[in-house]
Order: sequence, then C-alpha cells, then structure tokens
Amino acid sequence: MAVLSIVLPAYNEEQNIPNTVTVLSNLLTEKEIAYELIFISDGSRDGTFAEIQKAAEGNPNVRGAEFSRNFGKEAAIFAGLEMAGGDAVIVMDCDLQHPPEIIPKMWQQWLEGAEVVEGIKQDRGKEKLGYKLSAGLFYKVMSRLIKIDMNASSDFKLLDHKVVEVLLSLPERNTFFRALSFWAGFRTVPVYYEVQERQFGESKWSFFSLMKYAITNVTSFSTLPLQMVTVMGVISILFSIVLFIQTLAKFLSGTAVEGFTTVILLILIIGGFLMLSLGIIGHYLARIYEEVKGRPRYIISKVTENVHGNIIGPWKTK
Repeated sequence: MAVLSIVLPAYNEEQNIPNTVTVLSNLLTEKEIAYELIFISDGSRDGTFAEIQKAAEGNPNVRGAEFSRNFGKEAAIFAGLEMAGGDAVIVMDCDLQHPPEIIPKMWQQWLEGAEVVEGIKQDRGKEKLGYKLSAGLFYKVMSRLIKIDMNASSDFKLLDHKVVEVLLSLPERNTFFRALSFWAGFRTVPVYYEVQERQFGESKWSFFSLMKYAITNVTSFSTLPLQMVTVMGVISILFSIVLFIQTLAKFLSGTAVEGFTTVILLILIIGGFLMLSLGIIGHYLARIYEEVKGRPRYIISKVTENVHGNIIGPWKTK
C-alpha cells in the first residue's frame, strides 16, 4: 500500500501540535490513506518538541526531530524531506492554515499520475492589514526577481518521492524550496485552496523577517540582483550625461547656477548607486562563502524514539 508522508515545520507551535495531529490523523484514517506525520521543531523556545514526543507516544504514525537551534523554515522542510519514507510527500504549515481537506484531492491527483501537486492560493483569508501588506510586498518582490508567481504559490504541495530525491540530491546549502520545486520540472497539477485562520497563536512572520527571507531566497536562487548592478551603472551614466548637457547649455546661455549644489547631488546619487551595488555583490559573496565552508544545513539535537530511516541519531547533521 502506498504511504503518504506529511512534513510539518514548526517554530513555537506548542499549542497547535495536538490539534494538528488529531485533525490530520482522523482525516487520513477516514480516507483510508496510509500516512506518517513528520514534525520538525526549528529550535523552538517553547514546549513544541515535548508535544511532538507526546503525540509520537500516542500515535506510531507520528515522528519528529528538533534542531539544536533555529535554522529557518527551509532547513526544516529539507530535514522533513530527508526523514520522509512515503511514496509521496506533502509539505504544509503546522498551524493548519493550509486546509487539511485539500490533502485527499492532492493524493488523488498523485494516484492519477501527477508528480507535483501545487497548492495555489485563491484567498489569503483574514489577516491583519499590516501583515497582509508586508506579505503582499514580499510576494511581489519575489515574483519579479525569480519570474514565478509567488503570490499564488505556497509551500503547500505534494511531491512524488522521485522529486524529493532530486531536491535532496542538490548540493547547495542555501535553498528555496518553493522555487526549486518549480525548477525541477516534472508533471505538475494545480489544486486551489483558501488560507484558513490559525486556531492558536499568531504568525511568526513580521515585515522585517519576510524581507530578510525574500533577500536570502532570491540571492540563493536567482542572479538577477547582480544584473541590477549593471542597470544602476547605466542609469548613473545616462543621468550624468543629461546633467552634463543641462549644465553646458546653462553655461553657454549665461544662466549657470554658481556653487557646488549640482556636483554634490551628482556625487550623492552615484555614491548611493555604488554603495547599493557593493551591498548586492557583498551579499552574493557571503552566499558563496557559506557554500564553500560546507557547514551542515541543519543540526538535529533530538528525535522521537520511533524515528527510523535516514535520521540515525541526535548528532545527525545535513
């Protein structure tokens, strides 16, 4: 019988773990889908892993691991993929904002031959205005830079096990799961859903964390920001030419403005472009530096007692 693995990254989700286990277990049992739930506590500071352990003791289909510190959602997703032993793997949020009732539809699409089932958001649901605006800006920036519609896309997707193997075989340490699943190709089928409200707790994403996440993911997946350095150089040259022509025309007509205002403005503009360009280049150098060091993507400090397969102990790194 085919088995479905569900990977659930969790950061300070102590309140959500019991409810998530109950809802998913009841749904999958009712639909007669063989399953395993894999929770990854991303260095949570509350009792998230304790709740995962408790759930694993009461349900043999629940497994989990805890990072030694917070390594980020991308690392948690890939740790879950590494642990997954199912024929198909679904990645979804631990707070059930990705609606569980969509899972049987994804499973059916996979049974019919789909290799990737992409969850597409039709509605973001009820969110605070500040978060909605920051999330909207985040997705617009990401979509423009990597040329994928990130506003509709999400981490909520089903992957055939061979797709998971392809993603795990990639040597890079700085990963962007959502974009890499597009990049890998394979036969993709969309499934549409509406984002649900959280039953417990609040979103851990702030405006600044979303922007940091955007910058990290864009520079790990796309070289477009580096090309922007050239564009800014061309813009500054064109601006300098226009300013030179304007200054020369005023000088010849006898209406030139005395002082250094024009020169100062020109220096500030070009200096701003230069500093921004150096920042972009420096960020890419930092990414290269991190890749060259070859440090593990994550470090697992604890695992539930019923963990088996690829994770071999609390010292496991990847």
